[in-house]
Amino acid sequence: MKVRNSLKSLKARDKNCKLVRRRGKVYIINKKNPRFKARQG
Repeated sequence: MKVRNSLKSLKARDKNCKLVRRRGKVYIINKKNPRFKARQG
């Protein structure tokens, strides 16, 4: 999982990417292709 200061570019990498907020952190998750994972905050 990558820790990034901007998740906007990562969301555009794949159409299955979803942006999720959990406990004050922002995550990118992708069920179809699990390598596209990222966290912010």
